[in-house]
Amino acid sequence: MSQQGYVTAPPYSQSQPRMGGFSAGFGPPNSSLHYGHYGDPNSSHAAAPQPGMSKSTVPLGSSTPLGPLPPGTHQVSQNNFQSAAGQQPHRFPSPLPPNNTGPSCPPGSHQSQPASPNAVSTSCTQLANQLNSMQINSYGPGAIQSSHTSSGHPASFQGPQQLPLTQHQMTLQPGPQIPPPANNFSGLCAQSSLPSMARQDGVPGSGLPNPNLQQLPGQTPGPGYHPQQANYGPQMAGSQLSYPGAFPGGPAQLSGPPQKKLDPDSIPSPIQVIESDKASRGGQMYATNTRGQVPPLVTTDCFIQDQGHASPRYIRCTTYCFPSSSDMAKQARIPLAAVIQPFAIVPQNETPLYVVNHGETGPIRCNRCKAYMCPFMQFIEGGRRYQCGFCNCINEVPPFFFQHLDHIGRRVDHYERPELSLGSYEYVATLDYCRNNKPPNPPAYIFMIDVSYRNINSGLVKLICDELKTLLDKLPREEQEESSAIRVGFVTYNKVLHFFNVKSNLAQPQMMVVSDVGEVFVPLLDGFLVNFQESRSVVNNLLDQIPEMFADTNESETIFAPVIQAGMEALKTLFQPQVNCYESLARDCVANGCCVNLFLFPNQYVDIASLGLVTMYTGGTLYRYNNFQLNSDSPQFLTDLRRDIEKKTGFDAIMRVRTSTGFRATDFFGAIYMNNTTDVEMAAVDCDKAVTVEFKHDDKLNEDSGALIQCAVLYTSVSGQRRLRIHNIGLNCSTQLADVYKTCETDALINFFAKSAFKAILSQPLKVVRDILVSQTAHMLACYRKNCASPSAVSQLILPDAMKVLPVYMNCLLKSTVLTGRPEIPTDERAYHRQLVMSMGVADTQLFFYPQLLPIHNLDLKSDAVPAAVRCSEERLSEGGAFILANGLSMFLWLGVSTPPELIQGLFNVPSFAHISAEATLLPDLANPYSKKIKSIVEHIQNQKPYTMKLMIVKQREQPEMLFRQFLVEDKSIHGGASYVDFLCCVHKEICQLLN
Repeated sequence: MSQQGYVTAPPYSQSQPRMGGFSAGFGPPNSSLHYGHYGDPNSSHAAAPQPGMSKSTVPLGSSTPLGPLPPGTHQVSQNNFQSAAGQQPHRFPSPLPPNNTGPSCPPGSHQSQPASPNAVSTSCTQLANQLNSMQINSYGPGAIQSSHTSSGHPASFQGPQQLPLTQHQMTLQPGPQIPPPANNFSGLCAQSSLPSMARQDGVPGSGLPNPNLQQLPGQTPGPGYHPQQANYGPQMAGSQLSYPGAFPGGPAQLSGPPQKKLDPDSIPSPIQVIESDKASRGGQMYATNTRGQVPPLVTTDCFIQDQGHASPRYIRCTTYCFPSSSDMAKQARIPLAAVIQPFAIVPQNETPLYVVNHGETGPIRCNRCKAYMCPFMQFIEGGRRYQCGFCNCINEVPPFFFQHLDHIGRRVDHYERPELSLGSYEYVATLDYCRNNKPPNPPAYIFMIDVSYRNINSGLVKLICDELKTLLDKLPREEQEESSAIRVGFVTYNKVLHFFNVKSNLAQPQMMVVSDVGEVFVPLLDGFLVNFQESRSVVNNLLDQIPEMFADTNESETIFAPVIQAGMEALKTLFQPQVNCYESLARDCVANGCCVNLFLFPNQYVDIASLGLVTMYTGGTLYRYNNFQLNSDSPQFLTDLRRDIEKKTGFDAIMRVRTSTGFRATDFFGAIYMNNTTDVEMAAVDCDKAVTVEFKHDDKLNEDSGALIQCAVLYTSVSGQRRLRIHNIGLNCSTQLADVYKTCETDALINFFAKSAFKAILSQPLKVVRDILVSQTAHMLACYRKNCASPSAVSQLILPDAMKVLPVYMNCLLKSTVLTGRPEIPTDERAYHRQLVMSMGVADTQLFFYPQLLPIHNLDLKSDAVPAAVRCSEERLSEGGAFILANGLSMFLWLGVSTPPELIQGLFNVPSFAHISAEATLLPDLANPYSKKIKSIVEHIQNQKPYTMKLMIVKQREQPEMLFRQFLVEDKSIHGGASYVDFLCCVHKEICQLLN
């Protein structure tokens, strides 16, 4: 649905009625499964039957005539590799056992209830609820308005970039064929073997070298990553593939002759794709001066230079060439979406955003669509007018902004103005962009600390207070300012609220108690929110006293909603009674520019689905530390707290996405609230938050002018200045489906699929959501094969080069905690992961769904490079090896029983494997090369992610290994999720049925 309203998350094990209008493709449960990006369910997919329609089964040995082989296409088979122009590839038998369908919806249901005060009191501490910014006025008219009017574009942009189309073709084995079972998306097809794929001198490239990639002076061609080796020590005996090996409900083994084990190296490898991109594009300069070019992968370290289009750090797209018509889009079923991370961190070696200040005149905008001045505007009539690239409207150039044009029609000051030459920049906003036309106040942080018995007794309150005395010196500030303008306030609570006056002229802090939590009010205004530098001594005095003040408390009851109400009230000037409802509370927080960051320390169920609404809809962050232990878990919590306070944030933000004519933004996914269909509201937006935007056609797109997108974020800076952050990107358009497929980005596609599915489970049965993801994958690949690939037997699984690892990532998504319908997974765990993913950017979802597995037993201790990862499978482990696995939330150090003694001694200072303690969560600081190298690798991984990952030591064949194995995502899951091979079989069967 276009407007993301407040909907209390239903229990994930319970089917809910359809929430009408969800346009990302999750239809009503009783309808045929149709991914409704475009058009109605009656539209056809290139003569292929819809998933809900009856299909006849097809022997996989039959052949379907397809289109000609495009340039650059190659085929790969298991033995005797032949090029497309050579002999027919050799084929091997591939029997298909009968289908086995297991349940994909969890049995039973559980109705979640709003957390009661008692539930919260014994299970969580809420700290550092950042109620950011004090904007309470409404926006003036015309601040941000719609952008779609007449058609037409300047024709000065380049056409579609010509990239050679490549594909991967895997051949099934000849011999007796068993017809595939009837279609059922909830159970994977029970194919017993998969076409294997031989290596051909590494991974085929995606095309010609990019002319915009330039070698920087003094740099090596790559960042120092070594190519993946075939083996790391002796291989462990991997479990034999058992079929159907699908979702829950399948038998462990099928009767019949033994099956030939598939070589895992014969199917597309995410690691090979990642390493290939690093080798070809890592360490180089990527210039954004070409419309529609595909950027390096998020896993590739490169230097990005803004030359007219926004950096991929800010915007990544599911495809960089949009189909020219809605009919093409319906046929391909490729989601058209952009993942926008407007405050993404920029490395120090890249130029920060320029700030443009036009004084009282304010930013220059199109009179019709209100798009801001950007490189897509075309100046005409000697520079006196400009034509809007978004709506084609002719606008007068303000006198102060006038400049002459050169011989090619470009302003002579083109490179002197960021808004004319760069893809991203900022404007200083005028009073018209402020609430009630008044300058904003600087933001304020209110720290709210649970001082109930368990938190005092555990030492957590003292830990927090001691840390805050250091952190308050590190509050965010503008680079040119000596100190932060952010004000701070302090509240403690159990079953009542304690407000503190820390005015600078006081000798001691003063406490005032609000016991009527039903009618919350702030007992003081003067002295509650203060400048820390001015009130340092009083604040530090208070932080010393809080643990002692409540040392003898026996109060175990605590409240939650009134705490947030009180913090919000402190940022208002007018009291309004609040309703004790998390949805209403979240809505009011957004309206008053209050962002809530929540730190939970639960040891039992706390109903995160309800509590998390307040953080999610206000743009805040949820942190969770299950069964918190002061000695082992303090480093993780304190690191999260420090980073949360110090990270770059925009406050009281509102975002509008404009597009050129022919398409428009229709759906938004993220930690956001939408009061209408166009304005994305975020009480705060930090460097880690991303909003995923889906687009749809409303007319045909022009290949010459392309598809233009402008994201404008109006926000208040840490210094209290109202600003507009602008990001612009241009995409190509094409009438050829091949152009769309070869510019797809799998990592962005998975980000979109994850968020759209996680949103859909609030309104639809889990089984329906899972079925649609499988159907969507098959439809995209079937369309490619039918319209873009070479003629070949149906027994061959053909994948476009740009999407060859889409199946493994999609299978990881289906096996995620949120989409796995297993009753043993706690409801809080599902709700927590769902909320985190909804606000993630592309890099974070890539690692979250496909963890990084690094071998560390064969390290080059003299090199600074991080070792190349291996595939997430048990077959890559070895008894003599040691591996680090990380997914952005969890980190493991797995040690084989035969790990070299010198490595064990270097890491743990103990003589043997048996002496290693699995209780440790930190590696000791030891002055030896092994210890220094491993700790630097752990630090490198951690520095790139928003959450601190607590390290778990896992010894082979001991109990904690069961938890570790859940992250080996290419293998069959203990919760019933399919292996990568099984899922490929399922997708291949669906493609065969669609092509029939």
